[in-house]
Amino acid sequence: MSFIHILSIRIDNVTYDDALARIETFLREPGLHQIATVNPEFVVMAQTHAEFARVLNACALNVPDGVGLLWAARRLGQPFQERVAGQDLMDRICVRAAEWGQRVFLLGARPGIAERAAEELIKRIKRLEITGCYAGSPAPEEDDAIIERINTSRAQILFVAFGPPKQELWIARNAARLSNVSIAMGVGGTFDTLAGIAPRAPQWMRDAGFEWTYRLLREPWRIKRQLAIPYFMWLVLTRKN
Repeated sequence: MSFIHILSIRIDNVTYDDALARIETFLREPGLHQIATVNPEFVVMAQTHAEFARVLNACALNVPDGVGLLWAARRLGQPFQERVAGQDLMDRICVRAAEWGQRVFLLGARPGIAERAAEELIKRIKRLEITGCYAGSPAPEEDDAIIERINTSRAQILFVAFGPPKQELWIARNAARLSNVSIAMGVGGTFDTLAGIAPRAPQWMRDAGFEWTYRLLREPWRIKRQLAIPYFMWLVLTRKN
């Protein structure tokens, strides 16, 4: 599997089909395989957060989520095959989970949101088995109770919605203790979107790479986070990778 380093963060050059093929392999292998949906915000965070950078580079699969990454890769002369958006990848994993008979657990978001997201997924995907939902917290003192819930559910696929970098650090910290989980992926605000709390951008805006603009218009408080995009571009233009 080929990859590209952008500002010292490894990002795998995969399509959706490639990612799903890798995930199917992970489900047959022992141990937990961590997946990260890397976007420019992740890369910027990792420049000043050494542990986050280490965790990302140790992930079994880092998919290119964000048009900024596609721009950077083209500039480096190593274009990605396509953008692999986190929410779309989660949807496709859930479709495959139903086909493969794999159990799913949803962890994170505000109380009640994971349950609403699960209802929507089950409504859309026949035979999908979601065996647990829990808001929880990324605080280390809650790890034991959360791990017990997940292990009791016997879920093989775990989606964590604590937001970056907390969700990625939580998965890495607890990977060895999750006895049944084969793949775990941080999904940010995806549960909110699935639950109808935060509507997703129209398909044409997603295809054009302007999903971030739609979210910013709906949620102006995101402006500080969105400033990571021009800063990311500046770093790519001024640093060697």
